[in-house]
Amino acid sequence: MPAVPAVHHVAMSVRDLSVSEPFYTKLFGTEPAMTLSDGPFRRRVFALADGQLFGLTQHETVAPDDRFDPVRVGLDHVGFGCSDPDAVTAWRDHLDSVGIEHSGIVEADYGLALSVKDPDGNALEFFMLAN
Repeated sequence: MPAVPAVHHVAMSVRDLSVSEPFYTKLFGTEPAMTLSDGPFRRRVFALADGQLFGLTQHETVAPDDRFDPVRVGLDHVGFGCSDPDAVTAWRDHLDSVGIEHSGIVEADYGLALSVKDPDGNALEFFMLAN
């Protein structure tokens, strides 16, 4: 069996790029690196650390009142790995500085988590696994 490769990219479906793109620009502190429109969609892609890509996709047909729901089959949340408690704290401070609401740092047996939701309710987490 081949080794499982690292996650290369994530593409999130959003209702309105004009709302979601500014949110993620504030979150990541950078503008999108790419625009793709080679299908029945428009996609803006952010280049993250270590060659990872994070895309926002607005499909041609989107239910205007649809929102993300983690209890439906599909994605529950996207977790970004933090190396230590200081990294989680730095993300909390960054979110505060750009005005993005968050859960605060939650400590559990298995690690630290800082959760945030985007304009469509997509769940994101900055996470440090306990040793």
